[in-house]
Amino acid sequence: MPHPVLVVDYGAQYAQLIARRVRDAHVYSEIVPSTMPVSQMLEKKPAAVILSGGPASVHSDDTALPDPELFNAGVPVLGICYGFQAMAQVLGARVEPTGKREFGGTPLTVSEPGALFEGLPREQSVWMSHTDCVMEPPEGFTATASTAGAPVAAFEDRARRFAGVQFHPEVAHTPHGQAVLQHFLYEVAQLEPTWTTTNVVEEQVAAIRAQVGDSRVLCALSGGVDSSVAAALVQRAIGDQLTCVFVDHGLLRAGEAEQVEKDYVAATGVKLVVVDAKDQFLAALAGQTDPETKRKIIGREFIRVFEETARQLDADTPIEYLVQGTLYPDVVESGGGVGAANIKSHHNVGGLPEDLQFTLVEPLRTLFKDEVRDIGSQLGLPDAMVWRHPFPGPGLGIRIIGEVTAERLEIVRAADAIARAELTAAGLDRAVWQFPVVLLADVRSVGVAGDGRTYGYPVVLRPVSSEDAMTADWSRLPDELLARISTRITNEVQDVNRVTLDITSKPPGTIEWE
Repeated sequence: MPHPVLVVDYGAQYAQLIARRVRDAHVYSEIVPSTMPVSQMLEKKPAAVILSGGPASVHSDDTALPDPELFNAGVPVLGICYGFQAMAQVLGARVEPTGKREFGGTPLTVSEPGALFEGLPREQSVWMSHTDCVMEPPEGFTATASTAGAPVAAFEDRARRFAGVQFHPEVAHTPHGQAVLQHFLYEVAQLEPTWTTTNVVEEQVAAIRAQVGDSRVLCALSGGVDSSVAAALVQRAIGDQLTCVFVDHGLLRAGEAEQVEKDYVAATGVKLVVVDAKDQFLAALAGQTDPETKRKIIGREFIRVFEETARQLDADTPIEYLVQGTLYPDVVESGGGVGAANIKSHHNVGGLPEDLQFTLVEPLRTLFKDEVRDIGSQLGLPDAMVWRHPFPGPGLGIRIIGEVTAERLEIVRAADAIARAELTAAGLDRAVWQFPVVLLADVRSVGVAGDGRTYGYPVVLRPVSSEDAMTADWSRLPDELLARISTRITNEVQDVNRVTLDITSKPPGTIEWE
C-alpha cells in the first residue's frame, strides 16, 4: 500500500468520515487511535497526519494531547476541531473557554486565503462544534479565518507544512469543506492524487497469491456485497483453488438465491457449492417469536450446515484458508486489531465459530463500503449485486415480527419485491441506504375489500438514508412513490391490508425492527 495519511482518532464521531474524504481526494488514508505512540505512527511512514475532532477539552486532566515529537518529524499535520485546539496547545498557543458555544452552521470570515482557502469565498458557512477557542496562533503560524465565537478559526504554517481549522471540513454541512481538505493534501502536504481502487485490485491479487500459494481456499458466500466482492477478488487471484459455499436458508429476498447461483457464477466463473437448507431452518424456527432467539437459531443452523459442508470439501485435500469480507469500519470498530486468527462474530449469518481451523484471507479490510462497490463493478459483478442494499445476516427471519413460517415468508418477500421494484423504477435505489419491509405477523388490522371487512397483516416500510449505518434518518421518498408501493402491496399481496411508514431516526430507533 502507498504511504498513508494517518487520521488520529481523538474520539470523533467523524473520524471515519475524514478518512473517507481523504480517499475521495485519491489519497490513501488509515485511522489510528490517539493512544498510538508517535514512534509507531512514524514507522508507517505517513505522507501526512490529520488530528481529528473529539469530545474532550484541552483543559481536562485526562486529555490526550499529541506528542510534541510529531511536530518535529517533518510530517505535514492538519488539526480539525479538537485536533486543531490540541495542536495549538502543544505548539504554545492560547486555548481558552470563551463562553461562546458554536454548534452547527456558522458564518466564517476568511482574512487571509493562504493555501486552505485559496479560490474560496471570503464569507462562507462551516459546521462547528466547540466551546474552547484558539485565541492566537502558535509562533510561526498565520491566522487565516475567524468566526464570532472563534478569534482564530484557521491557521497555517506553510514552511513546516502545518495547518488547522476549528470547523469540520469533512461533513456535507461545510459546503467548501472538501476543497479545504484537498488544499491541505495537495498544496500544504504536496501529495499527488494517485490512489484509486484500481491499484487496490492489482495489489490484492498479488497479496492473495503470495499469502495462499497453492493452497485451497473456502468462502461462505451470502449474496451480500462484502462476501461477493471478496470472493470475486480471491477468484481473480487464484481461480479454482477457491470454492464458495452458498447456504440457501430460505430467508433471502425474491430473486437473491437465483442471483447468487446463476448471475454471480456467470460473472466470475467461481466454483460454487449450493446447499439447500430451507426446510432445516424453517423447522428450527417453528414456534419461535423472540427476536434474539430467532437470531441465535439462524446462526446456529448456519454454522451446522457450513461446518458439515466444509468437512465434506476438506475430505480429500485439506482447506487451509477462509475468505471473509471484513471491511475497514469493522477493523476500526473492533479496535483496529490485526485479526489474522479471529473470525468476526457478526459476519455472514450469525458468525462462524472461532474453532474453525482456517487462516483468514481478508482482501477488503482496508476499504470502505463505497470502495468495495467500485471494486465489484471493476470485477464485473452485476449491478443488482454491487448496489444491493445492506441486508441482515438472519435475513427475512428478523423482518417478520412473530413466528417465521413459509406462508409469512412469501408475504414479506412479495411486499419487499414490490417496494424494491418501485424504488428502482423511480431511480432512487442509490439515494436510499437500506429499505427494510417488515411484516407485523402478530398483529391483525381491520380493512375493507369490496363490500366486506378483512383482517389482514400490516406491513411497515422503513426506508433510511445513511453513510455508515451508525446513524440514520428516514428517507423522504416522494408521496406518489409511497402511494404506488402501498397500492400495489395491498392489491397484489394476499393477506396484507395496511401499509405504514416508519419515520424514526437512528437513534433512537434502529434500522431493523428486531
